Amino acid sequence: MSRLASLTAALRPDPDLTVSEWADAHRMLSGKASAEAGPWRTDRTPYLREIMDCLSPSSPVGRVVFMKGAQVGGSECGNNWLGFIIHHAPGPTMLVQPTVDTAKRFSKMRLAPMIEESPVLRMRIADSRSRDSGNTMMAKEFAGGILIVTGANSAVGLRSMPIRYLFLDEVDAYPLDVDGEGDPIQLAEKRTTTFSRRKILLVSTPTIKDISRIEREYLASDQRRFFVPCPHCGCMQHLQWKNIKFQNDDPATAAYACEDCGALIEERFKTQMLQRGEWRATVHSDGRIAGFHLSSLYSPLGWKSWAEIVAEFLEAKGDAPSLKTWVNTVLGETWEEEYAAKVGAEGLQARVEFYAPGAAPDGVLCITAGVDVQDNRLAVVVVGHGEGEESWRLKHQEIFGDPARPEVWEQLKEMLDAGVPHAGGVVIPISAACIDSGGHFTHDVYAFAREHKAKRWMAIKGQSQRGKVAIGKATKVDMNYRGQVYKGGAEVYPVGTDTIKSVLYSRLKFNEPGPGYWHFHAELTKDYFDQLTAEKQITRYLRGFPQREWVKKAGARNEALDCEVYAYAALQWMYSRYNRDTFWTVMAKKLNLSPIKQDLPGKIGNKPQIQPRNQKATIAPRRPNWVNKW
Repeated sequence: MSRLASLTAALRPDPDLTVSEWADAHRMLSGKASAEAGPWRTDRTPYLREIMDCLSPSSPVGRVVFMKGAQVGGSECGNNWLGFIIHHAPGPTMLVQPTVDTAKRFSKMRLAPMIEESPVLRMRIADSRSRDSGNTMMAKEFAGGILIVTGANSAVGLRSMPIRYLFLDEVDAYPLDVDGEGDPIQLAEKRTTTFSRRKILLVSTPTIKDISRIEREYLASDQRRFFVPCPHCGCMQHLQWKNIKFQNDDPATAAYACEDCGALIEERFKTQMLQRGEWRATVHSDGRIAGFHLSSLYSPLGWKSWAEIVAEFLEAKGDAPSLKTWVNTVLGETWEEEYAAKVGAEGLQARVEFYAPGAAPDGVLCITAGVDVQDNRLAVVVVGHGEGEESWRLKHQEIFGDPARPEVWEQLKEMLDAGVPHAGGVVIPISAACIDSGGHFTHDVYAFAREHKAKRWMAIKGQSQRGKVAIGKATKVDMNYRGQVYKGGAEVYPVGTDTIKSVLYSRLKFNEPGPGYWHFHAELTKDYFDQLTAEKQITRYLRGFPQREWVKKAGARNEALDCEVYAYAALQWMYSRYNRDTFWTVMAKKLNLSPIKQDLPGKIGNKPQIQPRNQKATIAPRRPNWVNKW
């Protein structure tokens, strides 16, 4: 095709034809990629009609999210959209698969057969065997546009060109970070910013609750569900697993119980139920993001039956990995670990107390700090500890600025030097501080720790492997001109982050003050609590063996949690300098305070009450170190 013809095609207004109408008129299913070869019929999967039509130029929807089970036609829905673009609404288009290898496989097994079997597409994309055809496995040129096929693990592919149409398939299988450049979805979406009438389609089966990308996208949408009528009473309802009934573990008896009249619905009624079904939004929105959830319970007759679903459940229910796969791929729902720490930001924030921020209440005998180094700030948490490791959040602060600049570290120095005023009339110094050196400013952290080594401000490096000690033996990192380790130089301590997180999350569930309990002052922001609960423990299976690991929730920040981990590591370091059994007594003596046990009615154990041991010996507040700061 000539350049003039290509330009004309690109400038042609978008047609009024919808994607589903185009598919019914032009799409041919290949026997190589479909069990039902021949013309496409949307009536076979009527629930896909609205999803496809939201991708049409006439729809105001700009972002379509499809969270689904297996065998409901999700990938073919996306393929129909690609065919429509090539034929009727040309423009630069990108299809992203989880990896480059799966992208090649998808191109060969899905795209190529669709183009070959559909005449209107075959006319617009030259044969790959012809010279200069513009038709390769990873790129399909057509009049007015091009389709780029790439993998989410390739940063180069994701930033290759401006894109009007973006199809992100199986997004839950994407890597968290691609080539150190960030989230692959965000990288791909940046390609669409120059187009005001862009369209984005995200499709996937979900994975782990709070980690799943498709769940996050669905929750940000209008959360549509497909409601179908009961053939007996006409009640509209969306199909749920809890209403599938069967007798004596016999899959052949599977039927659906109407949630209104209770009548058992045989699967033979499914076709007419689907034909009369409709999508209903369950959350109000501005109409720009349409989200669809569909389980395999809707799979048409001849695809996946209710009896097969029940049989798979009975086989999987005794095995956690198999049951997780069943929940994800059949129900199209996220999997939540039964033993994961179910700690919510709202619940923690609801139990705040009205003690003064930046001041230590009765009970605090030792104070530590944790510092997380980000590219544009230092995040700091100061924690007061008492007997039984009962703890009080004293301060959560962010020092903004480039950590490569000395004034940022000077502000941190002033903050750590100031100490914390205590309710008993003394100023408690910060006993130890752990500063993360694992980011982009390792040299600056080492320099700060080297300069203030005597103050117990330590550089640390997190270790996420299971079974690591809370804080290990330091490694010297400075060498002299002879290449020998310099004994007085900087040191870095390994910190078992997974180990500490398990301890901290278990204690966040404590409901009564006492050993291990966490206190929060009322001026802590919601952002702090969101960051504190930004991770959860999941189980992955490696060669059949369960492996637990901590994973950050999609799109969440976790600096507050990291700071708490480092502050607790600093407390563990303090233990190594004293007899653990007498540690709290020694801390009280150093501050000239006495931990006095007092029975608390209705509580197990005792809560330490702090009083000055000798009023004459009370340490006077050190002005102006803290007076002007708190």
